[in-house]
Amino acid sequence: MMSLPFYQRHHEHYDRAYRHKALSSTVSQYQKETKSKSAVYAQGSAAYARGSAAHRHSSAAGFSLDSSAAYSHGSTAYDHSAMQSKRSAAYSLDSQSLSTSSAAYSHGSESINKLAAAYRLGSEAYNFGLKNSNLMIEDQSYKMSPKAKRAKQSLISEDKENEAIDYSVPIFTGREVNISGITDTEEERIKESAAYVAKRNLFATGEGVSVSKVAKTTSEEEHHEKKSRKVAIRESAERVAMKKTLEETQAFHKKLNQDKLLHPPEFIIEPRSHTIWEKENVRFNCSVAGWPAPRVTWYKNNVPIDVQAHPGKYIIQSRYGLHSLEITECEFDDTAQYHASAMNVKGEVSVYASLVVKRYKGEIDASLLHSRNLSLSPFAVTPHGYASRFEISFVDKFDVAFGREGETMSLGCTVVINPDIKRFKPDIEWYRNGVLITPSKWVQMQWSGERASLTLTHANKEDEGLYTLRVAMGEYYEEYSGYVFVRDADAEIPGAPGAPLDVQCLDANKDYVIVSWKQPAVDGGNPILGYFIDRCEVGTSHWTQCNENPVKFARFPVTGLIEGRSYIFRVRAVNKAGVSLPSRVSEPVAALDPADRARLRSHPSAPWTGQIIVTEEEPAEGVVPGPPTDLQVIEATKNYVVLSWKPPGQRGHEGIMYFVEKCVAGTEDWQRVNTEIPVKSPRFAVFDLSEGKSYCFRVRCCNSAGIGEPSEATEATVVDDKLDIPKAPGRILPTRNTDTSVVVTWTEPPDAKELVGYYIESSVEGSGRWEPCNNNPVKGTRFICHGLSNGEKYIFRVRAVNAAGLSEFSQESEPIEVKAAIAAPSPPYDIVVLESVRDSMVLGWKQPEAIGGAEITGYYVNYREVVDGVPGKWKEANIKAVTERAYRIQNLKENMVYQFQVAAANLAGVGTPSKPSKPFKCEEWTIAVPGPPHDVKCTEVRKDSLVLLWKEPVYSGRSPIVGYYVDMKETEAKEEHWRSVNEKPLQKKFLKIGGLTQGVSYVFRVRATNQAGVGKPSDVTDAVVAETRPGTKEVVVDVDDNGVISLNFECDQMSPDSKFIWSKNYEPIEDDSRLNINTKGGKSKLSFKDLGEDDLGIYSCIVTDTDGVSSSYTIDEEEMKRLLALSHERQFPTVPLVSELAVEILEKGEVRFWLQAEKLSGNAKANFVFNDKEIFNGEKYKMKVDQKTGLVEMIMDKLEEKDEGTYTFQLQDGKATNQSSLVLIGDVFKKLRDEADFQRKEWHRKQGPHFVDKLGWEVTDECNVMLKCKVANIKKETHIVWYKDDREIMVDEEHDFKDGVCTLLISEFSKKDAGTYEVILKDDRGKDSSELKLKDTAFADLMNEVCRRIALSATDLKIQSTAEGIRLYSYVTYYVEDLRVGWLHNDTQIKFTDRMRTGVTGEQIWLQINEPTPQDKGRYIMELFDGNTTHKKTVDLSGQAFDEAFAEFQRLKQAAIAEKNRARVLGGLPDVVTIQEGKALNLSCTVWGDPTPEVSWLKNEKSFVSDANCILKFESGKNVSFSISAVSTQDSGKYSIVVKNKYGTETSDVTVIVMPVSGQTDTVQGHNQNNKTVSKKKKAMTASKQKEGEKKDFIKPHVEEIIATEETPDPNEMPPVEKEKDTKSNQQAAKKTDGKAGVAEKVPQPTEGLDRQGKKPPEKAALGKPH
Repeated sequence: MMSLPFYQRHHEHYDRAYRHKALSSTVSQYQKETKSKSAVYAQGSAAYARGSAAHRHSSAAGFSLDSSAAYSHGSTAYDHSAMQSKRSAAYSLDSQSLSTSSAAYSHGSESINKLAAAYRLGSEAYNFGLKNSNLMIEDQSYKMSPKAKRAKQSLISEDKENEAIDYSVPIFTGREVNISGITDTEEERIKESAAYVAKRNLFATGEGVSVSKVAKTTSEEEHHEKKSRKVAIRESAERVAMKKTLEETQAFHKKLNQDKLLHPPEFIIEPRSHTIWEKENVRFNCSVAGWPAPRVTWYKNNVPIDVQAHPGKYIIQSRYGLHSLEITECEFDDTAQYHASAMNVKGEVSVYASLVVKRYKGEIDASLLHSRNLSLSPFAVTPHGYASRFEISFVDKFDVAFGREGETMSLGCTVVINPDIKRFKPDIEWYRNGVLITPSKWVQMQWSGERASLTLTHANKEDEGLYTLRVAMGEYYEEYSGYVFVRDADAEIPGAPGAPLDVQCLDANKDYVIVSWKQPAVDGGNPILGYFIDRCEVGTSHWTQCNENPVKFARFPVTGLIEGRSYIFRVRAVNKAGVSLPSRVSEPVAALDPADRARLRSHPSAPWTGQIIVTEEEPAEGVVPGPPTDLQVIEATKNYVVLSWKPPGQRGHEGIMYFVEKCVAGTEDWQRVNTEIPVKSPRFAVFDLSEGKSYCFRVRCCNSAGIGEPSEATEATVVDDKLDIPKAPGRILPTRNTDTSVVVTWTEPPDAKELVGYYIESSVEGSGRWEPCNNNPVKGTRFICHGLSNGEKYIFRVRAVNAAGLSEFSQESEPIEVKAAIAAPSPPYDIVVLESVRDSMVLGWKQPEAIGGAEITGYYVNYREVVDGVPGKWKEANIKAVTERAYRIQNLKENMVYQFQVAAANLAGVGTPSKPSKPFKCEEWTIAVPGPPHDVKCTEVRKDSLVLLWKEPVYSGRSPIVGYYVDMKETEAKEEHWRSVNEKPLQKKFLKIGGLTQGVSYVFRVRATNQAGVGKPSDVTDAVVAETRPGTKEVVVDVDDNGVISLNFECDQMSPDSKFIWSKNYEPIEDDSRLNINTKGGKSKLSFKDLGEDDLGIYSCIVTDTDGVSSSYTIDEEEMKRLLALSHERQFPTVPLVSELAVEILEKGEVRFWLQAEKLSGNAKANFVFNDKEIFNGEKYKMKVDQKTGLVEMIMDKLEEKDEGTYTFQLQDGKATNQSSLVLIGDVFKKLRDEADFQRKEWHRKQGPHFVDKLGWEVTDECNVMLKCKVANIKKETHIVWYKDDREIMVDEEHDFKDGVCTLLISEFSKKDAGTYEVILKDDRGKDSSELKLKDTAFADLMNEVCRRIALSATDLKIQSTAEGIRLYSYVTYYVEDLRVGWLHNDTQIKFTDRMRTGVTGEQIWLQINEPTPQDKGRYIMELFDGNTTHKKTVDLSGQAFDEAFAEFQRLKQAAIAEKNRARVLGGLPDVVTIQEGKALNLSCTVWGDPTPEVSWLKNEKSFVSDANCILKFESGKNVSFSISAVSTQDSGKYSIVVKNKYGTETSDVTVIVMPVSGQTDTVQGHNQNNKTVSKKKKAMTASKQKEGEKKDFIKPHVEEIIATEETPDPNEMPPVEKEKDTKSNQQAAKKTDGKAGVAEKVPQPTEGLDRQGKKPPEKAALGKPH
């Protein structure tokens, strides 16, 4: 898709869509409105028809087309406007024969349509709103036009026939060349339309347009049939007229374009710019040539002018190639840039003109301005009364800038435009060396509305040059320029050259391009051997080196490119040290034929005016191309030869390629250079030639038909550089410019060809080191070298550059000192009269703003008389220049009016005189008050203060001056805002004013006062901004090593003529007997010979010829005392000490004496004295002085009794001395010696295993006690042994000393663990021990900590219901007796009774409330006291909590009673009884229950009662017996005894097995020898269980298994069954001795159902006996 031109992308006008044969788009209609009610809107292919018969008879019968004309190949009819009535006919192709001059007819219709019928072109329909244009486009597809929509009928009046009506222009596509331009007149447009219709009909298929009429009435049909003959005659006449029109049009076009070629637009006459007054009319005129006739569009500030949007404002006319734009009654907003754009198929060209509309500032009749005959008197309106131009000024301007490659640089200026018109924005343009800069990835431009800035995002040497900012307002503009220098980046390889620059691609073709560059200024100290060229395909990052060997010539042909692809190039320089950094990459270049590239470039900018295709003849197959022509050598170097030729005329239609051949001159031995691949471009570079030899070249063409004949051979070409290295420039002449720059000029070298520019180098005289002044070759023979050091002498040299290389250096210039060139000073200003008498006047003035680079030597005063307002001639007041800025002019005339002017002079001469002062009358001043002070100036300006100086008035009044008042105000404030700085008059003529606001501008004035009053104020000072400028320095006081006190001031902004001026109390120092002033370079020193009271005051220093550089220093009495003390210290210096002499004990018990000085020089010495006797370095004393750190030390192995005394260190460092002493006697010495002995022993101890941290204890989170100590110097063989009270503690595991910590864990620590613990470390190197006593207080402290940890481990109080009552409990890690437990009920201590008990069971601490009552409700607190702190746990036993606990208690109590009193079998019955038949069986058991239970028996689960064989007894309510005198086998079975009362039932089973035997039968009780004992289960069920059935209880009672075991008894003893039953009965009875307690033991513990806190108690916790 091809991009759109800028004017079509951004502006709504009729060229909205850009057309190309590959681009199918629809152009929107333009100018939808007309000024007439008869406007016709073309919608799609709507046709407007008006019957001619109906028109003549004023009838309303009209016909419309049901369908639009359908033309073959999609061709569409153009509008045809005939004569001045603009009639258009749409014809139907009913008849198949149409001549080239015929038009379309509507077959069978009554009338010819008078209005244009618009048709759409298939899918390629383009709607145009053009007024005078007909367009054609080529397309390969031909389609039928769609059916036209029915449109409303409209009439056009005669007076509106010349107006433009919106219509759709159908586009006709054809194969041949059809030229349809834009004509200027209505007649031409009609002829062009007719020509098109005729052309279109040649391609028609013969199918006509069928037009159906609407049947209205029978009479209307008859009327139509009657007039069909008239219509046929009219159609025949129209065909004749159409043919004639076509012939005239063709003749007209032939006359306009005789060569039958296309021509781009060209402005013959361009519009000119105008400057007019408001309300005037202006007209821009131009004429354009070109074919097709160009279409002209007018723009205002790049926006198309819409005539209809501003009716009456703009008038655009186009007649006979003359185009005009008229603007009526111009306003100030019409100030703009206007341009006309002419476009046709060959391109576009624009011309520009500006319009400036001036506005009068004063009062003047606007009607006068509108008249052309305006004449104003010079006294009526001054030139300043008109806004004739804009005033453009630059503030905060950029200066000469220096950068380095790769850095980001920014230039900027603040632009002030007066008047400021918001709607009129300035044009901001930046130029480099006079060439307009466009934004790119390397350059960014910004305009904030006030400040213009340009940023170099990645500076390169190509960016070096003179940058100019141009700000334009209409036709007025201002410029500001500054030079930008870009130095080479640091080379990656030391000594490598700088990078080449300005890489460009020349002569690009299909597979070939020439790359050129500029040589760098820096060669790294070694000559450049050549250059490497790299290429990279756009879109990739892979760089390929194009040449194997370095080339010296700064142009190189790169071949082997792929056609259609784009490339970028870069160049690297190489010398002996290495390869430079690469240059900046070139702009992308496409490997294309130049014709293709030109065509691609022309398409985006060519507006659509119709597609013109010039076709060639049909390709001739098999045509061998002819020989190329115009073969020549366009470039020859030592490395290559470049050939150029033109394609042959005979080459057929297909593309051709070329073979290049060479031969040595004088021979016919032709060799083909490109043997493998023919070249596509008519350019070729031949390499691998022998230097110095002569060659001839020729070229052959080839295509698919074969290889053609060779071209004519070139003349003999010698392989050598045709371009010579230029010679050195001459006559190097430096001249002064500024204080940091010099202007260098030179002459061009002789016979120089293709010079690229010059490199200039500078060197400080005598240094021998040359530095480049520019890194981008400069053209011309003059250059300003910036960045030089002021005051230094420089020499310069220049060399020229071309593609062949760099010339030799020129001769060195004469040395020149870098110093600003002087000029005459600017005029003084603000002339005032300081005193006036009868014949003289005293004048005062201000110093010129610019002194011209040299000190002002004096002033010249002129005066002239003014009589009746007419000034006379100027007269000189002084012949000899006056140095003061006040001068008395003598011999004046009393009461005469005078004007004065003053001129300043310096070494450069006398400057321009000032403007004439206002008139002053020479008369005697008789006023009593003083005259104005003069020479008021500001100095020492800082961000919040300044010093104001002035001189006393020349005229003091009638009494002496007694003081001064200083007034100030902000610069922009009005006069009424003056305020006095001081309330009381000042006696001195200076004042430091503080309290200023930073950044605010102020002005000041001074008034003198005497006894008569306050006099006239002085002239107002210049505006001063309160700011501390960068680099501002202050006066610094200094005292040197000799004690000399001085004031020092430094300035780095000095000019060559600047001087330091010292003053005291702002008065010149006349008596210098007490001072010495020494100035050198930019530093000045004022030294006091003998500072005293006479020297007190304010010392100030001003640097002349600077921008107000000044500072001051005040010396008062306090400062004087400080300086004198510092001076004495410097005269008699001492070595400053960081620390005095001190002593310390080292690790081995050594004694170290030391002190530290702040600093010591390499010559510092130290003397060591003990008891007034010097000691020296030896075995006992080790002495050391470290000058770097200032440390002085002495080390002794050990202290003995004889070492008691005074130690002194004496230091000497040059003149400075110092000493420090330390007294070690008495207790101080003894303590130090004891400590040294202890440290010595400790050191020996630490040579073996030893304790770092002594034995200690800590309590773990589990409330255990851990004894621990930290050890060191441990090895594998080291043993550790623990002791308690001198008894070894056996430890299960050996400690591995992994962490250097030894521990002993004592769990559940209590009183029994009190004692003395000791741990011993030992191995072959020695042993060490550590002891810990855990007795008395130490034990108490440990137990307190244990108790604290136990108390902290206590869980929250929980509620538990038991059969006895309610229990409150908490768990701890473990319990010790030292932990005191207390309970409170509603904050009252509980007194323990049988009903209220407390105790500890295992880890459970509990409170038992037996038989609880409502009075037991409330808040319970458990207090745990660890010996220091009381820890509390709280629970609320009230409300629902109490009710639930009490209900559970009642249930458990009833369950306990039921368990206690239920019926049960206590014992006596065995599980199994085996007995022989015939034996006697006696079984007995004991039952219990309250009330007495009922007893019954079952046999085999059936009721069983006593009979004669079996006797059942129940005696005394507890004894039950079962007896069978003689058992038989029928007695075998399962017997069950069932005991039952109201609390429950229990069943006990016994199985009787009767063994049949033969023989004697004995009586057996319970068992015999064959009895077997098996386990039996008792089944018991409580009464409550019987009552509740399957209902679940809150707590299910636990039913234990009772297992009875029977052993085989001894035959001599009682029957074992009975005995065992009795035994078991006795055991069970024994358990019942304490019935309540027995029941309590069998009551199960409540589980989680009673856990009020939601936690299940630990399994190991059990209820114990209460304490």
